[in-house]
Amino acid sequence: MTALPRPVQEEGDGDEQQNGRRPFGAVLITVPDGLGSGLPASSSDGIAAALLDHAGAAGSDDDALMEAEDERPRPLGESFSLWRATVAVFALAALAVAGYVCLYSGGSGGTGATWRLLEALEEEGEGRGGRRSFLLPLHPKPRRGGGDGRDGAAKNLTAASPPTGNVFPTGLYYTTVSIGNPPRDYFLDVDTGSDLTWVQCDTPCRSCAKGAHPAYRPAQSNIVLASDPLCDRVQRNPNECNYDINYADRSSSMGAYVRDNMQLTSEDSERDNIDIVFGCGYDQRGILLDTLENTDGILGLGSRAISLPTQLASRGIISNVFGHCMTTDSSGGGYLFLGDDYIPRWGMTWVPVLNGPADNIRRSQLQHVNHGDQQLNVQGKLTQVIFDSGSTYTYFPHEAYTNLVAALKSASPRFVQDDSDNTLPFCMKVDFSVRSVDDLQHFFKPLSLQFEKRFFFSRTFNIRPEDYLTISDKGNVCLRVFDGTAIGYDSVIIIGDAFLRGKLIAYDNDEDQIGWIDSDCTDPSKQSRIPFFLRRVFRNQLV
Repeated sequence: MTALPRPVQEEGDGDEQQNGRRPFGAVLITVPDGLGSGLPASSSDGIAAALLDHAGAAGSDDDALMEAEDERPRPLGESFSLWRATVAVFALAALAVAGYVCLYSGGSGGTGATWRLLEALEEEGEGRGGRRSFLLPLHPKPRRGGGDGRDGAAKNLTAASPPTGNVFPTGLYYTTVSIGNPPRDYFLDVDTGSDLTWVQCDTPCRSCAKGAHPAYRPAQSNIVLASDPLCDRVQRNPNECNYDINYADRSSSMGAYVRDNMQLTSEDSERDNIDIVFGCGYDQRGILLDTLENTDGILGLGSRAISLPTQLASRGIISNVFGHCMTTDSSGGGYLFLGDDYIPRWGMTWVPVLNGPADNIRRSQLQHVNHGDQQLNVQGKLTQVIFDSGSTYTYFPHEAYTNLVAALKSASPRFVQDDSDNTLPFCMKVDFSVRSVDDLQHFFKPLSLQFEKRFFFSRTFNIRPEDYLTISDKGNVCLRVFDGTAIGYDSVIIIGDAFLRGKLIAYDNDEDQIGWIDSDCTDPSKQSRIPFFLRRVFRNQLV
């Protein structure tokens, strides 16, 4: 029995016209009869021929429909195939092999090409035309009585004329430098608020303190002439360049410029002898005579041409960058660096510096001064900030100072103002025993200096209660902040060295900016110019 397809109708007839569909193929089934013989050849051959013709016509339409279906977008799951997965795996394997070759091949000792390239870039950056960095130790001064050794200075800060280029000459820290040939050690107060470096000088000395070492004695050939480019004042004597510095605490130093070798220690512990112009001070007046009992002079780190960093930078010895780091422990020390090799490449907070045209002091613009959440300065009134390592204390404008005193008075009923304690202008009696300033951190809030935001990121300099408070000999809690109107600063904040502890502070004269980052200041280390995450990855792989 043979099942035949329905006869193909003409185009436009019957159901085919209504549905617009055609059969896609034909099936021919031949069933033999009981005798095993098929259908007559003539009949079978004719039917087969007709079916083959119909199948050919239907097949052409089917191919066209399949091509149209292939052009339609397919879901992601349908487009993924085994051969594509294989190609992806081989591509990843090729990348891994290429990375391995870059890291490990082509060098002695197993060092890869990529690592050698990074090291070469770092060495090229370190070279920078022969520039290098120098490291000097910082030592705390011996304590001299109540507070922290600056009581005499505090009591004498009454009315004073505004300083011109020099803030405070002495702080809590000094460093050691070697001068002359043969070199001799001298202890110098580190002062970022003044420019001139000077030592007490016996030429002979008119008014000098005892000092930590015998006074410096220059030879005639060491005297700087009035025609020297670093002699920026009109001189009456052409054979020497005289100077006269007046500081904010009304102390002063007078002398002449000299040129001699200064021995500095580089980052690789080598000592370099460098000719430096500095002051030979033969007439000191005021509070300087008291502070020079333990030191021999001042290390000026300002931004003018006569300052030590600028002299070194002008000759291409260092980048015009320097900084210091003082430990949080007042009995600890720290370090001073000249050059930029010890500045962390990541995590620093930087603020721009505005050098005043008259006094040439580094100033940064401040927006808010807060004690905890309480704002101390007038809303919208901008204040300038000076970072001065030569000052032990900090000075606020009158309004911010009085608001801070009021905030401390209301902090706890256990603290009552004690006017009989003259250690500092504001002291408070406590109804419990205070062993150290660490016992006060739960009662008082930190101070925060808030600078203008940068790309929506806040820039804040925080001062802990342990830093802005101190304990007097009477066991009272005293404030290390002074009213700035006493020294002629009614719109400027001066940050002293006691408030700079626990931070690495960097002064970038090339970019006119000051930066800081929290640090324990115990381990000065040269910073790599390769990002730390790349260095760690490559070192771990190579080791």
